[in-house]
Amino acid sequence: MSLKTDVESGIKDAMRAKDQDTLRALRAIKSLILLEETKGGATGELTSDDELKLLTKAAKQRRESADIYKTQNRPDLLEKEEAELAIIEQFLPKQLTEEEVRAKLQDIITRIGASSPADMGKVMGVATKELAGQADGRVVSTLVKSLLA
Repeated sequence: MSLKTDVESGIKDAMRAKDQDTLRALRAIKSLILLEETKGGATGELTSDDELKLLTKAAKQRRESADIYKTQNRPDLLEKEEAELAIIEQFLPKQLTEEEVRAKLQDIITRIGASSPADMGKVMGVATKELAGQADGRVVSTLVKSLLA
């Protein structure tokens, strides 16, 4: 089943349950899917990689907004962003813990033969492909820097 089908089904269920937070989050995901499908040069169908990128981007936007609302002391808006983020994360693969990411990065560094901070670009190229959707890029970057230092 495609992401679009899952989201449309979820929208119907949220409407029946009158769950406004879920409905808002699912409509945002559907909007992103439709925009991606209809943009210039698009084939009209999204691959699973495209879907993963869309969801990752949406989750990242919600996290950044939540951080801003937290610093601005806006609990009302923070609550909405966190609720939407929880819904979006249901469609994402399970996020790895920092220890799991560190172990995978150690393996990548060993495979590539990286030994200094100058090799960070090589490691990040492989890591972003292998850990796509499973770990935040900022966390991966920080761990790679510390492991290569």
